[in-house]
Amino acid sequence: MADDQNPRTTVDDAEVERFSAMADQWWDPTGKFRPLHKFNPVRLGYLKETVCRHFNRDINDPEAFKGLRLLDIGCGGGLLSEPMARLGANVIGADASETNIRIAQLHAERSELSIDYRATTAEALADAGEQFDVVLNMEVVEHVADVKLFMTATARMVKPGGLMFVATINRTLKAYALAIVGAEYVLQWLPKGTHQYEKLVKPSELEIALAPTGLEVIDQTGVSFNPLTDQWIRTSDMNVNYMIVTHRPE
Repeated sequence: MADDQNPRTTVDDAEVERFSAMADQWWDPTGKFRPLHKFNPVRLGYLKETVCRHFNRDINDPEAFKGLRLLDIGCGGGLLSEPMARLGANVIGADASETNIRIAQLHAERSELSIDYRATTAEALADAGEQFDVVLNMEVVEHVADVKLFMTATARMVKPGGLMFVATINRTLKAYALAIVGAEYVLQWLPKGTHQYEKLVKPSELEIALAPTGLEVIDQTGVSFNPLTDQWIRTSDMNVNYMIVTHRPE
């Protein structure tokens, strides 16, 4: 059990170091984060459709998220924070890497976007009593030190009636073959070591971690890469990449 001298933390220092070392490439669509740039359209589409449906917003409204307070936890260089801000949301982008936050702040300034970026952790934000209409927990859970603590902390910040999105990679042999061997070693889409098989998370494990938090899973989808169109698409196959949506009842 953690004590005051050794509090539990969600931060994996090695992962923070790994992503900090690549921080200057966050906004290079041909660099080390190219897969996230390719992945962004499918997850942005899912986020917009789901949020608009849930909060009864007009999906064609360029400021459809206006008035919504949104947290992008593990925001990296801001690849999701910026489009959320453009849609009108009041965005807080948080990341354990100060280097990532500096890159995100600089890019937001250049883009003339107002985003509250903070170098902090999920548990620190939750302990401070932060509350959000929408929490984006995207491609982060497989990089944290304590999945249960991380899910508990992020869930605490979802307002009654609010949503939390979680996107990650399943721990299956298919995911090992495609997301690790294929993406990192064969195609070299990602730097070797970006993902560790033992840290991948099954949907059932997320549900177990979320069960005591009061959040309910209301939707889920798999995401697969189509080499013929060079695009990511939604699919019923959740054996590799997947996204789930949770809701806190009012």
